[in-house]
Amino acid sequence: MLGKISLLIMRVGTGMLLVLWGSVRLFGDGMGTKLAEKYYGGVGAASNIQLAFASAEVVIGALVVLGLFRRVSLVGAAIILVGGALPIWRHFLDPFGRYLFASPEEANLLFFPSITVAGAALALIAFREHDTLALDNLVKRKG
Repeated sequence: MLGKISLLIMRVGTGMLLVLWGSVRLFGDGMGTKLAEKYYGGVGAASNIQLAFASAEVVIGALVVLGLFRRVSLVGAAIILVGGALPIWRHFLDPFGRYLFASPEEANLLFFPSITVAGAALALIAFREHDTLALDNLVKRKG
């Protein structure tokens, strides 16, 4: 039972992260554009791209939380979460900014958990069949 509850917590946590960040991009005064410019070299910084990405992020996150269409939604979540972690790799290897940054102030320790979230997204795919508390699994069982 602990495994099922652990998968539920990981699924709800990663899904809510997507919903919250997507909401910040949708409703936060240019926040998505600022993040894209600062951490991702401006890739996807255009407002129409941010709107589309944020909307997809919220929808995928909600599907993950509910455990619906997991064959697709978990892969979408992993693409977003792993893809979002890759450009900030220096923060994982040097969280205090002593070696890979020009100054310690450039490092951000708050990015370090992104590696755990990316791993959780991949684990959800790997152990999808064990996530029996997901809504699509419960619906399939009743049908």
